[in-house]
Amino acid sequence: MEPRNIFRNLSPLDHRYSLSEEALYERLVPWLSEEAAVAAGVKAEIALIAAHLSLRGGLTPELRDALDKASRAVDSEEVYAEEAKTRHNIRALVNVLKTKVPPETAPLVHLGATSVDILDTGLSYRIRGVTGEVVLPLLRKLELLLCAFVEREAETPQVGRTHGQHAVPITVGFALAEYVSRLGKSILKIEDLAGELKGKLAGAVGAYNATSLLVRDPEELERRYLAELGLEPSEHSTQLVESEYLLRLLLEFNLAFGIIANLADDLRNLQRTEIGELREGFAADQVGSSTMPQKRNPWNSEHVKSLWKAFMPRVVTFFMDQVSEHQRDLTNSASQRFIADYITGFCLAVSRMTSVIEGLGVDRERLLVNLRGEFQRAPDEGGSGGIGIPGGILAEPAYILLAESGLSDAHERIRKITLRAEKAGLSFARALAEEPELLARIGERLAALGLVPQAEQALAFFERPEWYRGLAVEKARSLAAKYRKLMEQGDNHV
Repeated sequence: MEPRNIFRNLSPLDHRYSLSEEALYERLVPWLSEEAAVAAGVKAEIALIAAHLSLRGGLTPELRDALDKASRAVDSEEVYAEEAKTRHNIRALVNVLKTKVPPETAPLVHLGATSVDILDTGLSYRIRGVTGEVVLPLLRKLELLLCAFVEREAETPQVGRTHGQHAVPITVGFALAEYVSRLGKSILKIEDLAGELKGKLAGAVGAYNATSLLVRDPEELERRYLAELGLEPSEHSTQLVESEYLLRLLLEFNLAFGIIANLADDLRNLQRTEIGELREGFAADQVGSSTMPQKRNPWNSEHVKSLWKAFMPRVVTFFMDQVSEHQRDLTNSASQRFIADYITGFCLAVSRMTSVIEGLGVDRERLLVNLRGEFQRAPDEGGSGGIGIPGGILAEPAYILLAESGLSDAHERIRKITLRAEKAGLSFARALAEEPELLARIGERLAALGLVPQAEQALAFFERPEWYRGLAVEKARSLAAKYRKLMEQGDNHV
């Protein structure tokens, strides 16, 4: 058969992304392609033969070698050609495999199994494999890059933001440590859940009817069959493996996907012209706009969010596949095939976010300008709340320290100072200096805390918002160290 021109493919996964992410695509093919699905079915059927032979004491090294050779001889195209006649994918696979295995083992092909003993087991084998060999290494690489970024920028001052407004100071490292923590926990959960995927050899309704005719202990046959594939039996099977094993893993993928999309959104916003604190890497020959030559768009972060928008809603289908009528219906036969697309989209997003973090730049000068509020509005421009005045983000410590000094209406006193500063076009420090009694009380508390050498130097604190950062540096460093250690301990295999 002539290979299909990739530009005639319908899915962008198989043309646009197979070219732009060729190395990743090649890593996914052995697990998620249709060829991989056929190969997993063959592997499961060979495992069944081996289980039968091992119970009978007839699995010699020579016979195992012959079975391995037979498994490699099955061609996906041959199986599809047979399916065109049988109209049944597993029966087609069985018919082809019987012509490849040693003649004395041919009667054992599919003996005692139903289709889903092969399909669900093969799917668990593939999803566990792709998680251990591709997904987790990708996620760990991203997590370690985030840890390195957090460690590097742990002390870099930044203004915190809530509701899209300036809040109180943090650091760049602290801001990104949020994602180190969230993604790190999700990675550990993915590893655990992938290790819990199950298979089955329990027959048409899960009660071991067929295998009870073949062996004294059908569950031992099942255990041997699944051990060949590195799996364990589902605690209870109908014709299907309990759907929750796979569902929980896919849901955790979706949680990790959302965390990465959230990170992408934050990074994209911090690259806005009016903010300008971070910058994605931009190649020398790269073009940002077809008509505006100056543009340097945060397109990689936007691409990550776009992938999340395309694939996140598929979690609804994962939930729908949880429901099957009685011991089995066939309503998951088409929908379950698209799990491969979802995992591919997820991996593409992780890979793209990795490239973003690898090239992420920090504009320390702009960070300090934004933090100190040096860009803020002129007098009488309106607005409210102290956000629109230079240094206004230090209204919180002024109020806290004043209240701690025993002033019951501290919040109201500071609020009025911010309003007066805004109207007069003063910095918060300047406006506070016009209240010497309040400044003196605050200065005493600052000196007691060791934040200024003497109470008379209180004004210096309010001119340097970067001094007010709580435990931002310590939290950033501790989380980066914690998750670096956890990621480095991982063996990249489930």
